[in-house]
Amino acid sequence: MTASPILEVSGVSLAFGGVRALSDVSFSVPEGAITAVIGPNGAGKTSLFNTISGFYRPQAGSIRFAGTSLDGVRAPQRAARGLARTFQNIALFRGMTVLDNIKLGRHAHMRTGVLDALFYWGRAQKEELELRAEIEERIIDFLEIQHIRNASVGTLSYGLQKRVELARALAMRPRILMLDEPVAGMNREETEDMARFILDVKEEWGVTILMVEHDMGMVMDISDHVVVLNFGQVIASGTPREVQGNDAVIAAYLGSGDVGAIARRIKAEAA
Repeated sequence: MTASPILEVSGVSLAFGGVRALSDVSFSVPEGAITAVIGPNGAGKTSLFNTISGFYRPQAGSIRFAGTSLDGVRAPQRAARGLARTFQNIALFRGMTVLDNIKLGRHAHMRTGVLDALFYWGRAQKEELELRAEIEERIIDFLEIQHIRNASVGTLSYGLQKRVELARALAMRPRILMLDEPVAGMNREETEDMARFILDVKEEWGVTILMVEHDMGMVMDISDHVVVLNFGQVIASGTPREVQGNDAVIAAYLGSGDVGAIARRIKAEAA
């Protein structure tokens, strides 16, 4: 039985001056699944992510999350509703500790006001202690970063910084976790670790994953559903195997990555 969509993108178009970044993009994200958005450089993947998360406003089309339109809903409100994301370039506070960076992810859900926080008493103190306990017990242990929780982010390796950024997104209690190139720049061991964590987030936390990624090996290994963009348009959508065997996908990737080779191999095996 196919899961009902938690996110629906319908006819979205986005242009910057005379440059069309997205053209009539439509697809849905099944709840509880991992959906990958792939495509050659310049295909419009990051523009799509920025539109879904509320940083860009499309000229046409609509986006619905959990059955409700996101038209007019700003990025912070979308995050508060359960749309959490990481970024292509790490967006952490390098001078702060790992724990403090993760705590910032909960900001949209904090109930205490500025005055409470200023004097750190009553509700603010109670909420802070509860937040720290949840982060320590659920997120830090889950991502196996106990040994660096008090370290300054700026002293960490690239792979660990990406893991901290994932932790901060999880602190937002997302319904959809949007990952923008989660393994870009990682070595093979780091990539395998991140892929395992992403699968565990889906299976153990029940969080829907929407990711943009160039590592085709990881995409095809862990994704349930793949959407392919090229020149701002959806050219294919389906299971990893269906996408790998799609002629339009092969043509888009010829000479520029792994997908064409993978697709030709699978088509030959199926013949």
